[in-house]
Amino acid sequence: MNDIKVLTVRSEIAAGTRGAGMGIDALIVASLGQQSTFFNENTIQNIDDVNNILFKNNNFPNAKHIDGVLTMLKRVSNNTYDTLASGQTPIVLAGDHSTAAGTISGIKQAYPNQRLGVIWIDAHADFHSPYTTPSGNMHGMPLSMVTYVDNTEEGVNSPSLETVEYWEEIKQVGTKEAKVRPEDIVFIGVRDTEGPEDVILDKFGIRNISVDEVRKNGPEVMANDALNILKECDMIYISFDVDSMDPTISKGTGTPVANGLTVEEALAINKTLVVDEKVVCWEMVEVNPTLDQNNIMANNAFKILNETVKSLKGKSISLVG
Repeated sequence: MNDIKVLTVRSEIAAGTRGAGMGIDALIVASLGQQSTFFNENTIQNIDDVNNILFKNNNFPNAKHIDGVLTMLKRVSNNTYDTLASGQTPIVLAGDHSTAAGTISGIKQAYPNQRLGVIWIDAHADFHSPYTTPSGNMHGMPLSMVTYVDNTEEGVNSPSLETVEYWEEIKQVGTKEAKVRPEDIVFIGVRDTEGPEDVILDKFGIRNISVDEVRKNGPEVMANDALNILKECDMIYISFDVDSMDPTISKGTGTPVANGLTVEEALAINKTLVVDEKVVCWEMVEVNPTLDQNNIMANNAFKILNETVKSLKGKSISLVG
């Protein structure tokens, strides 16, 4: 059986809407309502957050709270690395999506010579940088952090020198070089992008599997298509943002976008992906109970979490070298 460790990250400093830091506790409440022992039967490690930084003035308009984001990425990276080094598979439950860059950095720190593929299940591409961001919210930047794609050609901002220094340090968390090739990223469900991100998708030929394709061909088929695209990669990381699902399911996430996945489609995709022998880490982010009613999003998200982890635990272990 695959030995897992659950890393909980209550950080929400990179989000534009408050409340994602409460998502993990909402998942715990949901687990109790579903009479699950998930949070008792699995090893749980909480990574300290720096959410108190939200009470201070933000000095970085093009990369809000980038100093705190750097701290969190280092913490997540180190804990991910330690988990993998101990022979366990990290399951990361995080608030805002910026910390995914820390997870990816920790994977590369553990396996620096292995080619890493990323499957990003999300309504958004999260490929902005301080040079292109329209909002300054850093949960829209993790893929630029790990690919070293600043996309300055499409830049609309002139970040301060201090912002740029922090940004360059962020890119070197875990390892000193880029963690992922842009062409080794596959999107599922992305449907809300800005012009600078579209340029990146076109430039690198990044595949975006649409919700319509999932519905037409079936979630399992499209999940296997994503894995096939990354067949040259040695290992795979999966990031599941709950806003990939349709807002009619629940408004309990910071940036909902219409025409998303159903719970059943999201569950089938994730369960299909995690049984692949190359998958070394799975992450779920952006549950925000303050935007919800009756904890609906967390209940749906916990169902996906619980069933996905069961599938992951049951697969055979293929240790990357």
